[in-house]
Amino acid sequence: MIEVLPTYADVEAAARRLANVAHRTPVMRSRTLDRFTGATLFFKCENFQRTGSFKFRGAYNALRTLPEAERQRGVLTYSSGNHAQALALAGRLLGVPVTVVMPQNAPEVKQAATASYGAEIVRYDPRQITREALGQQLAAKRGLMLIPPYDHPQIVAGQGTAARELLQETGPLDVLLVPCGGGGLLSGSALSVRTLAPRCRVIGVEPERADDATRSFRTGRLHRVHNPDTIADGARTPSLGAVTFPLVQRYVDDMVTVSETAILQAMYVLWERLKLVVEPTGALALAALLENRVTVVGRRVGIILSGGNVDLRRAAELFARLEQLPTLPPGGL
Repeated sequence: MIEVLPTYADVEAAARRLANVAHRTPVMRSRTLDRFTGATLFFKCENFQRTGSFKFRGAYNALRTLPEAERQRGVLTYSSGNHAQALALAGRLLGVPVTVVMPQNAPEVKQAATASYGAEIVRYDPRQITREALGQQLAAKRGLMLIPPYDHPQIVAGQGTAARELLQETGPLDVLLVPCGGGGLLSGSALSVRTLAPRCRVIGVEPERADDATRSFRTGRLHRVHNPDTIADGARTPSLGAVTFPLVQRYVDDMVTVSETAILQAMYVLWERLKLVVEPTGALALAALLENRVTVVGRRVGIILSGGNVDLRRAAELFARLEQLPTLPPGGL
């Protein structure tokens, strides 16, 4: 049970640890999308972060805060994607052995990337056991510290540095839209906003097919999903966690959901108009605007693009599904 939740002071401490290690990712603009939405949009491009997503921030911060004895023994996590790669690279940089539990059907490109950073991969059959159960068993057997993908105070603090950087560059915003899977990025972002721009509304965005966090937010009771059928694979987490759920309840202003079509259209717009390679989960926040789930006319709006790890062949298959391209005004960036 988590007794002490992270605060903005933890985000500040994480920022100091990440200085000159994590990339200070760019903030992009688009006149075309400003005209389309009637707002002033600022895109925080975490697709340019090390390992291709915001996950590196939390992974590195979590390893840096471990006692030396635990770092020497090594750590274990379970992930089929961005967190696996992020923790593997953080471990290589800090000299910490990393073991990653990954499903047998995880994309080969993600398994290869994780292995290339030096992690040991333990594959499992998701039909036989859950990753959480296997991860806990292996961690106990090997005497390793378990670093989960999102439900960890120092993971949350590290993720909060992305919104901190965005606000330092843009000044106060009226709205911040954040993709939500397990809630690490969303709750960390909310910690930064509540201190740096207290009037800004923080809104989490989920796929309609993976709406557990939205239902949890609305009811005040933790809801779960099981392997939801959404192209936003980073949002297939079963639920918010013991750390992220109370932070979302306390500091997030609203949650919205978006359709699979809107996610794919947003991804297409980011690739075609902004020339940004963004994965489906990373396009969730923009999807909320394309689908008019949030009112932003006349407002300054931050949009976190959480990552860009997508197989190019898979992206082509996804784009081929689009029956109707999004209608935007003509013009360049």
